[in-house]
Amino acid sequence: MNRHKILVVDDVESNRMILAEIFRRDYQILEASDVKTTLQILEKSSGETAAVLLDWHLSEEDGSRVLEEMKQKGWMNHIPVLVVTAEQSIDTEKQCIGLGAADMIRKPFDSDVIRKRVDNNISLYQHKNHMEEKVQEQNQILRKQYAVMKLQADKLKKSSQQMIDIVCNILEHHYPEFDENTQTVREISRIIGRKVQAHYPEYKLTDADVEAIAELAALRDIGKLLISDHVLFKPAKLTREEKEYMKSHTTKGCEIMKMMKGIQTPDDHRKSMEICRYHHERYDGKGYPEGLKGDEIPISAQIVSVVDAYHALISERIYKRAYPKEEAYYMVLGGECGIFSPKIMECFRMSRREIEAINSEEREEKL
Repeated sequence: MNRHKILVVDDVESNRMILAEIFRRDYQILEASDVKTTLQILEKSSGETAAVLLDWHLSEEDGSRVLEEMKQKGWMNHIPVLVVTAEQSIDTEKQCIGLGAADMIRKPFDSDVIRKRVDNNISLYQHKNHMEEKVQEQNQILRKQYAVMKLQADKLKKSSQQMIDIVCNILEHHYPEFDENTQTVREISRIIGRKVQAHYPEYKLTDADVEAIAELAALRDIGKLLISDHVLFKPAKLTREEKEYMKSHTTKGCEIMKMMKGIQTPDDHRKSMEICRYHHERYDGKGYPEGLKGDEIPISAQIVSVVDAYHALISERIYKRAYPKEEAYYMVLGGECGIFSPKIMECFRMSRREIEAINSEEREEKL
């Protein structure tokens, strides 16, 4: 087993011999008489050197350049340097400590005292280096765990997107009224969401939040899969009982989403539940299913509720015609679809041209 090495730097040979004799029993001794030789030895043996005993007054210059070079090369991070000097000057002590010296030993010294001080500094640095290695190991483990978690999150996000697409395809296939509305709803939700993000920072929406709300908006009516076709496609006015039954699509949607919890990220699942359950709530508390008021309604549902109302107006249904976009716009603003948040209404106003451009592009594609 190789012993720890101690580098003794002194331009007087007898001084080196005295120090070497003190530590020879426990350490392998390296010697240097000048700065150049000292740095050459450290270049080769810094990884094996346990400590440096540095005489401050060398023949050509003081020991400051040794400390500066060791600091620059990073050796001082794991090698304690103990400056040996006969000086009693506080300024010299400040300079040495300021340059990174671990300790100062003043001549004349007692052999037992210097041995103990060197051993203590070596032990302290070894403990520090060991802890740093442990921290680096833990950081590597954490980085690997983060990479695995990110990969899992990406897979979960992909599964969530596939699930949304599958549900939308089912809705569009089974209910013709949903045909080709998914992308429109996403775009309108995205446009309004970005306005909310830009103008109302109190909602703390991130880019990821806006994108998630836009994607998940398509799931708002998933509960209609559990509503009887007799009621869903009834061409006449619904009875009071049928209206209440139709309203249950909000809670039924949550029942479906609970079954999909495992294939969504926690944040996407929470937003999905909010949108399904609360997209028919109204700012004045006259919505359903819970009659929430104001900002009791999650911001995700507030955004989608406006999108849902506007899109329902401009879409043809078995029981109604499609309203012109301008008329639908003013109907929403006028409160004919219920009362929405003033902040969301302001974002709706700011978004009018972008929203109408989406509808125009879709009609041109159809033609």
